[in-house]
Amino acid sequence: MAGVTAALETVASRLVAPEFAAGTVWLVGAGPGDPGLLTLHAAHALAVADVVLHDALVSPDVLALAPRARLESVGKRAGGERTPQLRINERLIRLARDGLRVVRLKGGDPLVFGRGAEETLALAAAGVRFRIIPGISAGIGGTAAAGIPATHRGLAHSVAFVTGHDTSGALPDDVDWGALARGADVLVLYMALRRIGEIADRLLSAGREATEPVAFVTEATTSRQSVQVTTLAQAAAIAADIPRDVPTLIIVGPVVALRPLIAAWQDAAPMSCVPVSQRATA
Repeated sequence: MAGVTAALETVASRLVAPEFAAGTVWLVGAGPGDPGLLTLHAAHALAVADVVLHDALVSPDVLALAPRARLESVGKRAGGERTPQLRINERLIRLARDGLRVVRLKGGDPLVFGRGAEETLALAAAGVRFRIIPGISAGIGGTAAAGIPATHRGLAHSVAFVTGHDTSGALPDDVDWGALARGADVLVLYMALRRIGEIADRLLSAGREATEPVAFVTEATTSRQSVQVTTLAQAAAIAADIPRDVPTLIIVGPVVALRPLIAAWQDAAPMSCVPVSQRATA
C-alpha cells in the first residue's frame, strides 16, 4: 500500500493546479459517492477551500477531503428539510464578497440536475468569478458500478437522462414521456422513486414492453450499494419497498439484462477516507 501511496504522490507532484483565488466560487462535482471518482481539480479545490457548501447527498468520505474548510450543509433531500435555492445563491455571493475561497459541492455533476446553472447565473449577475469542475454524474457512475452499460452497440444506440420530478415533487408536465419511450433505447431516471409507477404507466402506454428489464440502484458506488432487477410492469411494486430517503437511480432498457454477465466478474469496491480526527492522532 505504501508503494501505491508513493506512486500517487509522484503523479500529484507533476501536476500544477490552477490558482483558487480568494473571493471566487468553484462549483465542484462530488461524483456519485465513491471519493475515488473525484477529479484532481475537485480534490485540489477541497484541499484549499475556506468554506464548502455541500448537498445532502455528498458522502462523508468526500467531505473528509476538505480538512481546513468550514462545512455548511445546504441540502434539498426529497421529502425532508430544504434550503431555498435563492438563499443558497445569496450565501455563495456573500461568502465570495467576504474574500473566501468558496466551494459549492454537488453530488454527481454540478450541471446535471444539480441547479448549477441557476447558481452560475446568480454569480455572474453579481459579478463574482467562478469555475465549474465537472463530476461523474450518477447516471454514468451508478450504471457502471452496477454492471450495467449505458449503451451497447448491439442493444442500445441511445440513452436519455431524465428527472423524475419537478420543483413541486410532481411528475414533470413538460417531459414528453411518449417521445422518450419511442426515441431512447435506455432511460436513466434520477429522483424518480416516488413517481416510477406513473412513469411506467406512461412508458407502457407509449409502447414499451411490460417485460422490459428495469434496475434500481441504491447508494450507487458506495459500500452500501444495492441493485434490484425487475420488469417495467413490476417496477412500482419494487419501489414501494425502497425507503424514500435512499438515493436511487432507475435504469430502464435492454442493457439491464447484461448485468448478470458483467457484475459477477466486476470489482467495484469504493475508496475510503481516513477521518480527519484519526489522521491527527496517527
